[in-house]
Amino acid sequence: MDAWTEVADGVLVRRYQELDLSIGLVVGDDSCLVVDTGGDAAQGAELAAAVREVTSLPWQVVLTHSHFDHSFGTEAFVPCTVWAHRRCHADLVATGERQRQEWARRYRERGEVEVGDRIAAVRLVLPDHLVDHRAELDLGGCRVELRHFGPAHSDHDVVVHVPDAGAVFVGDLVEHGAPPQFGDAFPQDWPAALDGILALDAPIVVPGHGDPVGRDFVHGQRAELELVAELCRKVAAGTLGVEQAVARSPYPEEFMVAALGRGR
Repeated sequence: MDAWTEVADGVLVRRYQELDLSIGLVVGDDSCLVVDTGGDAAQGAELAAAVREVTSLPWQVVLTHSHFDHSFGTEAFVPCTVWAHRRCHADLVATGERQRQEWARRYRERGEVEVGDRIAAVRLVLPDHLVDHRAELDLGGCRVELRHFGPAHSDHDVVVHVPDAGAVFVGDLVEHGAPPQFGDAFPQDWPAALDGILALDAPIVVPGHGDPVGRDFVHGQRAELELVAELCRKVAAGTLGVEQAVARSPYPEEFMVAALGRGR
């Protein structure tokens, strides 16, 4: 799709066909905030140019988490303030090079050599304004809250709440169009993070992938994740077998197996 949609006053979402990625922009009177930066320098540069089609205001960046598709395009925006959770910084230091090599290889192996080469050439940018639980930004007539609700999709997910607009960007804490990803997840804690999002009472919820959704969708995904958490607890306690857990899962086998690998 690769186009901006204004979901609330001064709150825009840009959708990409690649990975069905959704990136955000919040525009105030004095500055703007870019929510995630894409998966390589070219995607980041395209995004930066697209932001400039909307506003000429100085920008800041916030990374919802460290995964390559959300953070590897940041070099196109620097120098600027880059917000993230403190452990996002630590995770990029620990895994950034591995992510770069792994995803470059994956794209090359499936024939997308140009994309793989772009990922291999990424210059990692580390966040320099670090959040533990909460931070507040003033964009000029627009207040933005950065919140961390505990381990879930990763151990450092940050949501970006725009209270006056009734909108919240939640990264991969909510998935629309595909099951949640459990590779680095904490399945037994994930439902509590969605409780935190629901408590914000924002009618517009923007996932890191897929269309914006409402609170009913988040409630439904929370119920699914609570079932996954319960199945993980039972398998860890030895009261349920892996095959039984997979059979009862709301998600396909590969996703539940990944959750069980993280949930014991």
